[in-house]
Amino acid sequence: MSQESMTETANSTGLTQAKEIVARIQRLIITAALAAFGYGAFLMAGRSYCPGGFSGDGDFIDADGNVTESVPQCISLTLGPSGVIYIAIAVIAILAIRAVQRRASTVAAAMRYLDRAAAGIVILVVASLVISHVWFWQIPITDWNGSGTFFFPFPFGAVEVDISPMQSQ
Repeated sequence: MSQESMTETANSTGLTQAKEIVARIQRLIITAALAAFGYGAFLMAGRSYCPGGFSGDGDFIDADGNVTESVPQCISLTLGPSGVIYIAIAVIAILAIRAVQRRASTVAAAMRYLDRAAAGIVILVVASLVISHVWFWQIPITDWNGSGTFFFPFPFGAVEVDISPMQSQ
């Protein structure tokens, strides 16, 4: 075998390995994009509660059923995605590509870094969805009496609170 054909074979092997790594990076980016989309699409929920209402005479009543002059306040909670999770997805992908550039000495090592990053992104998103929904639905909204504090599932999800007077019919 001539020197030229050995060089051509080595270059061909190097190009094949580079193509494998680029394909795996592409898969990581697609995984990150789909995970981010799924996180935003499936992390939506809402609840509301109005302690009180109207009496048969049309007067306002409070949560205990007593007639009151003041309009009862209603609370509305809306669960949505947290920007922290989107940032974490991007950081995981960027750090994995950087690790391939700086630390991977073989194609197999590069593939491991990229595969672990993809798995980490999926685990992060699934955990965030589960934690956010379980936490959100466990918020004791019916115990709300017009004041007080609720603890929300930060950083896994963001909750918007809206307190407004009850609307008359």
